[in-house]
Amino acid sequence: MELFILALAIGGLWFFNIREQHQRIRLLAGILGQFQVEKMMETVADGYLRALGENDAERSTQVWNMLGQAEITLCGQIQAFTQAFDAVDAESAHFSTLPIGLPFAKQLFSNYSADLRPLLHIHAKGVEALVRNEAGLNQKDKAFMLTAELLLLQHSCQWFCRSKATASARMMARHRTPHAQLLASVSEQTRSTYTRLLG
Repeated sequence: MELFILALAIGGLWFFNIREQHQRIRLLAGILGQFQVEKMMETVADGYLRALGENDAERSTQVWNMLGQAEITLCGQIQAFTQAFDAVDAESAHFSTLPIGLPFAKQLFSNYSADLRPLLHIHAKGVEALVRNEAGLNQKDKAFMLTAELLLLQHSCQWFCRSKATASARMMARHRTPHAQLLASVSEQTRSTYTRLLG
């Protein structure tokens, strides 16, 4: 009997956790789907791989030059998405910063929650600064840092939808990059404001 009650309790927690996650996924996907953020991220990432793998210097320069417009378009799409997400109410925009997903976590552990809206602004500003190349980086270093900024943005979106543990596991599975390495690879401005917001 006790085993049955325990199984029922675990099943109930799982059900409510999945329901909350699906609500956040629908919310984010509904807004993100209005823009071409994911498509442009793929275009830019593929372009970087082509440019870095090109042996001919002239051809490499051509690829880098073509990527400039794609970076500007991507930056604009991220900014538009960020502004659209600003319309989301505070309750819906908040998510738990606990390592694992738990139902009602942001209500029960309100000190361990964050708002995705300012977090998206941190990412948007980081991407914009790199696209403008305010630090005067060479193309290879700029590509490396901008890729890290984009992957950290992906991580934040997956953290919002699921949990930090799930977001980090997916980042390792798809890009073989731990969260700590991503954070170490972005700009100092992004890293400091990100850490201040998420603790």
